[in-house]
Amino acid sequence: MASDPNGTMPLLNSGFPDAGIKLPVLFVGHGSPTNAIEDNEFSRAWSDAGKTLPKPRAILCISAHWETAGTCVTAMEKPKTIHDFSGFPQPLHDMQYPAPGSPALAQLARTSIRKAEVRLDHDWGLDHGTWSVLCRMFPDADIPVVQLSLDRARKPAFHYQLGRELRGFRNKGVLILGSGNIVHNLGRLVWRDTAHDWALEFDEVMKGLILSGDHDSIIHYQRLGESARLSVPTNEHFLPLLYVLALQEAEDEIKFFSDRVTLGSISMRSLWIG
Repeated sequence: MASDPNGTMPLLNSGFPDAGIKLPVLFVGHGSPTNAIEDNEFSRAWSDAGKTLPKPRAILCISAHWETAGTCVTAMEKPKTIHDFSGFPQPLHDMQYPAPGSPALAQLARTSIRKAEVRLDHDWGLDHGTWSVLCRMFPDADIPVVQLSLDRARKPAFHYQLGRELRGFRNKGVLILGSGNIVHNLGRLVWRDTAHDWALEFDEVMKGLILSGDHDSIIHYQRLGESARLSVPTNEHFLPLLYVLALQEAEDEIKFFSDRVTLGSISMRSLWIG
């Protein structure tokens, strides 16, 4: 058995040989946690996507809701369901998503990534950026799930380049899922189904850049003017998109399975690559 170049632990990647197919990569605009318990156009779109996907061997999720000093990956056998919110209906606080973890996938991520030293984490679990989407896509919670954190100190280009190092996972039956929002400004939220003009503008600009493959402009979104400043006041919800775009290959098609801005300043745009 091969040794881990970052330590003494043996590589536990025997469960992830090439699968013979290349899985798609998904970015999901997850919006409100209540999408986990509400029947609406977004939760139905996630459910439909899950029914269309080949069943993965495991899922690697990059969620907006796990920021760390450095890069971490969850490595426990049984990740807990984290209710990282307050003030929502009790049924949401009672939700559990008891998917198993995968120490083998965590170790594979650790040894595959050269851009950063990846620490194995045994404390975090699955936050709502992950489970609120997966409970719709894969309600049986029978697929192992691992989360990869966002290093809060790094610039967008770093996150894109780190995502590039995960390309081989697509051939191993691992579904890579980015969960965030292209437009996410809680300070300008409106509690009704509406959209600010600047939010619509930035969402549409991003759609065009994604379809044209102009990843450099997306990485340097701050150059896109006032609509970008308002749409991405902090970038933790934007960064998961960069991991997903980094995994795009030349032959991959892109389709959007949700594409609306709601609550004034939340883009629910979700995309499927491959």
